Amino acid sequence: MTTPVSNNTAPDEAKVKWLAWLLGSYTMLGPFSISTYMPFFPMLMVSLGATQIELQQTLSAYLAAFGFMMLLHGPLSDALGRRPVILGGLAVYLIASIGGALAGTLGTLLFCRTLQGLSVGAGSVVGRVVIRDRLEGPAAQKLLAQVTMIFGLAPAIAPVFGGWLQNWFSWQSVFIFMALFSGLQLVASYLSLPETLPRQDRTSLKPKALAQRYSAVLKSKPFWLLSLALSCNFVGFFLYVSSAPIFVIQYLGLSKAEFGWLFIPATAGIILGAYLSGKVAKRLAPATTIGYGYLTMGVATPLNLAYNAFLPPVLPWVILPIMLYTVGMSFAAPSITLLTLDLFPSMRGMVASMQGFVQTMVMTFVSGLLAPLVADSGLKMGLGVLSYLVLGYLAWHTFNQRERHDALKQA
Repeated sequence: MTTPVSNNTAPDEAKVKWLAWLLGSYTMLGPFSISTYMPFFPMLMVSLGATQIELQQTLSAYLAAFGFMMLLHGPLSDALGRRPVILGGLAVYLIASIGGALAGTLGTLLFCRTLQGLSVGAGSVVGRVVIRDRLEGPAAQKLLAQVTMIFGLAPAIAPVFGGWLQNWFSWQSVFIFMALFSGLQLVASYLSLPETLPRQDRTSLKPKALAQRYSAVLKSKPFWLLSLALSCNFVGFFLYVSSAPIFVIQYLGLSKAEFGWLFIPATAGIILGAYLSGKVAKRLAPATTIGYGYLTMGVATPLNLAYNAFLPPVLPWVILPIMLYTVGMSFAAPSITLLTLDLFPSMRGMVASMQGFVQTMVMTFVSGLLAPLVADSGLKMGLGVLSYLVLGYLAWHTFNQRERHDALKQA
């Protein structure tokens, strides 16, 4: 397999900024598809005559389809090019959203939500690869950090926007919004998204060739170490997101309208960490950047534990360690992601898919099994974060030591 041609020329700064917003908008589609949709469950139960459990199936079908296609978006982009996969994914999502707005039965809604799950990840997965195809080194880290900043807005905006739509409009409004958002993305992408993978560097979709490439990634210890590090770091934020109804209402004693006390500081930390990561991209090596990220998370986690062990949950102090943690998490994330993509330069799409799938599986375990066990206690939540942080750091440290050892052998 040949290696994709790297674009070493400095792209126009205005085009890079626009690309950051475009790729960042892809990452927002997933949170909007879940957090904006969920406030409409009561309306849907009345309109479709469905039970809470039946409506939960529309979410489960979406997530199952999302996880399955996570494995395929990248390999498809390695074979067909980046543009066709992103444009195709947005087109299918647009059609599914229109279908959801017109759904008159639970079965139709279930089908449309499954289609949304199959298509929603195309932009976020392949978008990371577009960044590395187009740029390298500090420039790639800076652009990925900018995309992470935009993604950081979604967890705070999506549930609030969903609640606002619920207060003023019918349940169809959420699907109309999804259709409008993805439609605008589709038009903007068609007009301005560059194709970053030359035809001569594309791979085969034949089953044997695909199996060989999957096998190469699955057998790669560096891939597993970096993917585990990235996923475990994210648990420190996602555990609070998936536990929010219990943690915010029962532990903190707040109302549903006050979820912003958790989401706004945490997402502000994501944005700040990503901003700082972009700023230091030219001055710090990736390993140094990641080290500072772990140092920040390593300070935040004991502070979180100490506060919850000895003090009552008083705002804003109980939330500040979580915010500090997300600063470190997003400071390190762009460098870890780019190191992972560079493990297999000729099939970055597949690597991005596999990395995303690993993270999805870890988050599924956390939300389904860990969160219900610890959500009622700030101390137990902190211990959960600590355990994953230690696991993530050990994975990163092992990878970094291997890299240093290999560099010394080659010297």
